[in-house]
Amino acid sequence: MPAVHVVLPGDIDDPATPSGGNAYDRRVCTGLAAAGWTVREHGVPGDWPSPDEAARARLAGVLTALPDGTLVLYDGLVASTVPELLAAQAGRLRQVLLVHMPLGDDVEARALPHADALVTTSGWTRDLLLARHPLDPARVAVAVPGVDPTDPAPGTAAGTALLCVAAVTPVKGHDVLVDALTGLADRPWTLDCVGALDRDPGFVAGLRQRVDRAGLAGRVRWHGPLSGPALDAAYAGADLLVLASRAETYGMVVVEALARGLPVLGTTAGGVPEALGRATDGAAPGMLVPPGDPVALAGGLRRWLHSADLRDRLRRAARDRRADLPGWPTTVTMISQVLDGVRT
Repeated sequence: MPAVHVVLPGDIDDPATPSGGNAYDRRVCTGLAAAGWTVREHGVPGDWPSPDEAARARLAGVLTALPDGTLVLYDGLVASTVPELLAAQAGRLRQVLLVHMPLGDDVEARALPHADALVTTSGWTRDLLLARHPLDPARVAVAVPGVDPTDPAPGTAAGTALLCVAAVTPVKGHDVLVDALTGLADRPWTLDCVGALDRDPGFVAGLRQRVDRAGLAGRVRWHGPLSGPALDAAYAGADLLVLASRAETYGMVVVEALARGLPVLGTTAGGVPEALGRATDGAAPGMLVPPGDPVALAGGLRRWLHSADLRDRLRRAARDRRADLPGWPTTVTMISQVLDGVRT
């Protein structure tokens, strides 16, 4: 039975710190085990991707203890920050990096060449890495996030239940979303924000003040992180997913919404257009606007709230798109093929 050692951030299973990357890692580890791999996990505590010396030392200890020829799959948030450790193990260990979020700095540039193979979670990310770094394209594969089969969200005729699923940080654009909704205060809508509130407390405090000043308290609701049935219920009760991100490597919440037949209003940032995709007839299952543009975002929201025909059209496209979304077995198969190629 083939074996792989997986190096992960220490908080991968912490319910207080959910993220797309953590969810992806967990599904990949579970899926590889189900596919016949012997999976040995090494959760390394530390403030990744900004590790201190103690975190580096812990990781170095894990790697040094592995026998020669061991196949290692690293989460990129760990590996992309420690080029000196990857260099020390190059040739001794067989190293594969899973890049969720490119860091775009010199440290990452020095780390990536020491990998025997790279896996990115979107075609956009692969293209970005190849443009930034002198990498062999044959060594860079794509394994987009999968989704689970899910019942479609029923939606409401008025379409006024808006949902945002993202950690509340500047990169996710909640300030842009609040500004857009401030201009639509005369329209009926509610916004449920699901995501961690402790990543940037100052930003969150400023957002709450903005909401209060705009008279939107009670219409914008902050739920913190949700998972399992509570998160499923949030999707089921929504009419439209709104993601105002300034940057995204893919946007797992986009495909999670589409898996429920839920249309998406997002931005053109990074891999979001790739995640949104199109229905089999070419129809878009949502709308995209430029990132950081509250006027454009307000325009998309206004069109959604004003036009029943638009809502019906986007809902049909979203329900059609859900049939083409890859499942997690497809994701795991791609990663398994990369691992097989490196170990043989």
